[in-house]
Amino acid sequence: MSGPFDRALVVDDLASSRAWLAQALVLAFPGIAIVEAGSLAEAVRSIDPPPPLALVDLGLPDGPGVSLIERLRGRSMCVVATVFDDDAHLFPALHAGAEGYVLKDQGHESLAEMLRGIAAGQPPLSPSIARRLLRHFAPQHGPAGAPAVAAENALTPRETEVLRLIAKGMTRQEVAQLLAISAHTVAGYLKDIYRKLNVGSRAEAALEAARRGLVG
Repeated sequence: MSGPFDRALVVDDLASSRAWLAQALVLAFPGIAIVEAGSLAEAVRSIDPPPPLALVDLGLPDGPGVSLIERLRGRSMCVVATVFDDDAHLFPALHAGAEGYVLKDQGHESLAEMLRGIAAGQPPLSPSIARRLLRHFAPQHGPAGAPAVAAENALTPRETEVLRLIAKGMTRQEVAQLLAISAHTVAGYLKDIYRKLNVGSRAEAALEAARRGLVG
């Protein structure tokens, strides 16, 4: 059994990195089928049908990994696996649709543990990346020490509830059923939530929910 994933795509131009990522995937999801690609072109040929999970390096020899993430947005769960830990790489990847961001500075056991957390709605993030994101989303304070949040960007109670449920790993349909509203209405709430929080992925939204104390 491979848990929530039965197939994954590993995209990295280095054979050693692909082997590291594949080993972590097998540890996290025993029995998972793995397809490897060493370039962007090779990866594009491997996404029909799209894989449930994709681990993507950003520095590919024939193009940026972000372009692949954009292609897979809404079709696959994409997790960046890279050496880049700067904002210039992190935020474009998240805005493109990446739902996790891990650095190649750990053992495959540690990566496997982070990948297992996907089933519980926990975005796989290296600790330093999580800290960087939390700092980025920390509220700015005015002279009196009060958060400078524009009233038009404040979440409504219903939007806050939708954010909390999404951050816990629930699908749009599950949120709709729980709140007795349509999935289309949930999608509308999410669009407004992403706009107000200035985020572009579930990973960013989940981190903002955690910062606000909405999830344990």
